[in-house]
Amino acid sequence: MPLTTLLAFGLVVGVGAFVQRIAGFGLAVVAAPFVVMAAPQVMPAALLFVVLPLLVLEVARAHRDIRWRPFGWAMAGRLATMPFGVWLAANASHTVTSLLVAGMVLVAVAGSLTRWRVRPSSGIAFGAGALTGISATTASIGGPFFGLALQELAPQQARSTLAPFFLFGSLSSLLGLAIGGQIGADGLRAGLAWLPFMAVGALAAQPLRHSVDAVRFRHSILALATVSALAVIVRVALT
Repeated sequence: MPLTTLLAFGLVVGVGAFVQRIAGFGLAVVAAPFVVMAAPQVMPAALLFVVLPLLVLEVARAHRDIRWRPFGWAMAGRLATMPFGVWLAANASHTVTSLLVAGMVLVAVAGSLTRWRVRPSSGIAFGAGALTGISATTASIGGPFFGLALQELAPQQARSTLAPFFLFGSLSSLLGLAIGGQIGADGLRAGLAWLPFMAVGALAAQPLRHSVDAVRFRHSILALATVSALAVIVRVALT
């Protein structure tokens, strides 16, 4: 990857890290659409690698705010459907599955805009995790469903509960990629090169994390979910 491209994507990663520190997810939502079109050879390992410090930091610093019950149910749902997601990715059209997942995200966002408010009950968390087990495998969308399920929590509780969910998902994805020999030197070099940009973006967001009220936090979750779905649709249209 040319140095100018590497640095340009580093800036995008910094913006994504800024968003993730405020909303609890978003680094991949911001960066992946750009990286996958210009440097697909580093995906997804580079972004999985660069996001790990953010997730570890969130879990370590705010573990008391983690809502373990919805997290546990979401993880159970994700593990239950991950094999189906793998099968779907191997046997179904990537275009069809990606558009289906994007459509489900948009439907979930539309439902969240109604007067009905989503509470992170066991059933809702399990369902969100189950959808993530499919969507993360088939369309690289790992954040919106569980984020939408937690949108009514206090911002710090939601961010802290999302962190271990994504940490487990990222580590399991990296393990699977490593076993399959899908982590190349380009991906590792890009991830290492982007770590300073990630750190700057995360530090810039720190003063704003506690000034975001519940209403603005919910709006940011809805916006990020919508952007992630639209990014998938655009990616499909351009391939």
